[in-house]
Amino acid sequence: MLVGILDLEMGNLRSVFNAFYTLGYEVEIIKDIAQFDHISHLVIPGVGSYHKAVYHLDGKNFRSPIRKFAERGKPLLGICLGMHLLSEYGEEGGRNQGLGLIGGYVTKLASTPNFPIPHVGWNTIKFREHHPVFEGVKYGIDCYFVHSYHFVCDNQKYIYGTTDYGKEFVSIIVGKNVIGFQFHPEKSQSNGLKLLENFCNWDGVC
Repeated sequence: MLVGILDLEMGNLRSVFNAFYTLGYEVEIIKDIAQFDHISHLVIPGVGSYHKAVYHLDGKNFRSPIRKFAERGKPLLGICLGMHLLSEYGEEGGRNQGLGLIGGYVTKLASTPNFPIPHVGWNTIKFREHHPVFEGVKYGIDCYFVHSYHFVCDNQKYIYGTTDYGKEFVSIIVGKNVIGFQFHPEKSQSNGLKLLENFCNWDGVC
């Protein structure tokens, strides 16, 4: 097993790497398309803007190998901005084309006086469906969020977890062997590490 973490030159790359390393897994930072050939699991991390992430995604020619990796049925995880990139498009910084691995788009969270944007801090995850990555994790766990945008799915079947912040938004998406977390498991203490451990033990089938 070898976990590849995509280097988009932004955000939480090192903290995600350290989380998997601490769990005892072999980890490699993906800087070149040739590295996709020998990894078993792929993680797309990210903190920052959709527009800038797409710029780096295309600048490194990562788009095609990511899609091919997913098409082979291998486990793929998007974290926060990495989850957003799984969409068909995002509205941050103009309309930008995503990877199109899960149907939907990314738009800004609604702001109210009691729920300012960005949404920062601990909040509750409500699982909608069972999934191997949730094994041994209790319903209603708290995880750590930092985001201003959210994923709008075009089909309810992709929604495996939700969270409330003024109104309900999608916090976990699943499409076959592809899963996305809006929160940061690497910053969510034991529950987050358990989710990452389960991802590493997942074969992409659900």
